[in-house]
Amino acid sequence: MRTTQEPRVVVIGAGIGGLSCAIALKRHCNFQNFTIYEKADEVGGCWRANTYPGCSSDVEIHWYSLSSDLNPNWNKSHGLQPEIQEYWIGLSKKYQLYSHLVFNTRVISVEWNSSANHYKIIAEDVLTGKGTTSTAEIVISAVGVLEIPKIPYEIPGIEKFRGISFHSAEWPSGLDLRHKRVAVVGNASSGAQFVPSISADPSVEVTNFIRTPVWFNIRPHIPYFDTEKWIFANIPFAMRLHRAYIMFKFDWPAIKPQSEAAREKHRQALRQYILNTTPSKYHDYLIPIHPPGCKRTVANSGYLASLSRPNLTLHFDGIAEILENGIVTKKGDLLPFDIIIYATGFIGDKYPVHVTGLNGTTLQGYYDAHGGPTAYYGTAIPDIPNFYMLAGPNTGTPTSTLFVEEVQISYAMQLVKPVLDGLVASFTVKAGATDAYNAKLQERLSRSVQEQCYSWQRTGGTGKLFHPFPGAVTLWWWWLRRPNWTHYTATGAEKWIRRRRIEKVCRVLKVLLPALLSAAYVRRSTLIAVLYEKVCSSRWSCSTY
Repeated sequence: MRTTQEPRVVVIGAGIGGLSCAIALKRHCNFQNFTIYEKADEVGGCWRANTYPGCSSDVEIHWYSLSSDLNPNWNKSHGLQPEIQEYWIGLSKKYQLYSHLVFNTRVISVEWNSSANHYKIIAEDVLTGKGTTSTAEIVISAVGVLEIPKIPYEIPGIEKFRGISFHSAEWPSGLDLRHKRVAVVGNASSGAQFVPSISADPSVEVTNFIRTPVWFNIRPHIPYFDTEKWIFANIPFAMRLHRAYIMFKFDWPAIKPQSEAAREKHRQALRQYILNTTPSKYHDYLIPIHPPGCKRTVANSGYLASLSRPNLTLHFDGIAEILENGIVTKKGDLLPFDIIIYATGFIGDKYPVHVTGLNGTTLQGYYDAHGGPTAYYGTAIPDIPNFYMLAGPNTGTPTSTLFVEEVQISYAMQLVKPVLDGLVASFTVKAGATDAYNAKLQERLSRSVQEQCYSWQRTGGTGKLFHPFPGAVTLWWWWLRRPNWTHYTATGAEKWIRRRRIEKVCRVLKVLLPALLSAAYVRRSTLIAVLYEKVCSSRWSCSTY
C-alpha cells in the first residue's frame, strides 16, 4: 500500500489516449506521481496490437498526431502502422513515460473507498498471474473502443477448425501465407486494409466472406515530397495550417448537413464509384441497402481494385458451419481452408474492468440500466467519483479520434487539478445532468442515418446508439471547453470553493476596475473642463495670466 500523502493517478492503458493523458499530467499539471498499467509489453494500444499487412490510419496523419508534438516528416497523407507506432514510442521516450509504465499487467478491478476518498486497484501480471493491490485518488480509463476483439462464436463449429485461425487484431508474428488457402470473414475497415496486401501474392488463395456490403470512399495515400516536409519543418504555421485544413475538410459535412437531394446525389456517386472499380460479377452484391453514414464508410486504399485478381474470390452465401478442414456455406458447399482470419470488429458495449463507485454502483451495471454504454460527455459517470474515461460512450466521430481524446483530456485535467492540489477530495457528476445530456444526444441521434441499420454501434445491433456523437467535432470541442461545475458534486472542497469565490470577485474587479477608472477619468476631465469654462468666461481672461 502507498504511504505518501501525495495524490496518485492511475491510467489504464498505454494506447494513444493513455499516453496523451500522461503527457498532459506532466506538461500541464507538472505532476509525476502517476502509473500507467498496460496489459501488453509495449505502448501503442491498437497500433501495437494491429500489425496486419496494410494497417494504416483512416484519418490523414497530420490530424492524427498529438497537437503538442506535430511531426513534419510523415511519409504519406495516411500513416502506416509501423510509422505510427514508432511515433508514439518516440513520444514515450521524449516525455520519460517508461518509468511510469507497468507492462504485462491487466487492471482487474477498481473500487472506491468513500471514507478514504481513493480507489483500491487490483491488478494482475498476465504472465505469472500474480496480483497486486494499490490505491489512487484518480483513475483515468484509456482502454479505448477497440479493446475486445469480436470472434463470431455464434457460428456452429467455430472451435473445431484444426488449421490456423485468429482475429485480425491478433495477427501472428512471422505468419507465412504463401501457397495457403485463406478465408477472410468480414470486409469492413480491417479486412479492406489487409485483403489487398495478402492477395498481392498470387500463390495465396483468398476467399472473402461478406455478410453485409459496405460503402467505400476514395482515400488514396498521397506521398509527401521532401519539399513539403521542409516547409512543414521550417515555415512558421505551415504545418498548423495544413492540419487545420484537414480538420475543416473532415468536419464540414457535420457543420453543414446535406439536403435530401444532396445526400441522394452522394449515394449515387458512391454507388457508381463501386461499380466502376469492381468486376461486374459482383455488382449485384456489393451495393449496400443502408444509406451512407449508417455504418462506417470504409476507406478504399486498394480493396476494390484487388477484387479483379484471379486468386481473390468474394463469397456472399453466408457461413452455416465451420468444420475441422474448412467452411460450409449456407448453400451446403464445403470450402477447404488452411487459415481463417476474422475481420469481425470489436465488442463495444462491454467495459473490460470491474469498476465500483458509491453505493455499490458499478460501471457495467450503469451501462446495463441505461440500455447500453452511457456517460456524461463520454467522460464521467454518476456515482463513480474521480473516474474519467477517454473515448467513452458517444464520442465517435468520422474525424480524428486523437483530437476527440485531446479535448476530453483538457476537460478532465480541469477536474483533476484541484484534487492534485489538495483543494478537493473528489468530483462526482450528477445523475440529472447526465440524463439531460444523454436525452439531448439521443434526440439528435433519433434523426440521424445511424438509426436506419443494424450496427455494432448499437446495443445488440438494433438498440441504443452508444458510439456516435451527433455533431461536428468542433461542437464537441465547444461543449467540453470547460466544466459546468453545477453539474458536479464536490466533496472536501471548502478550500476550492473559497478560492473560486475569490477568483470570481477578482474576475469581476478585473472587468469593473478599468470601467471605474475610466469613469473617474471622464468625470475628472469633465470637472476640469467646467472649471476652465467658468474661469475663462469671467471678466478676467485666461490670457491675462
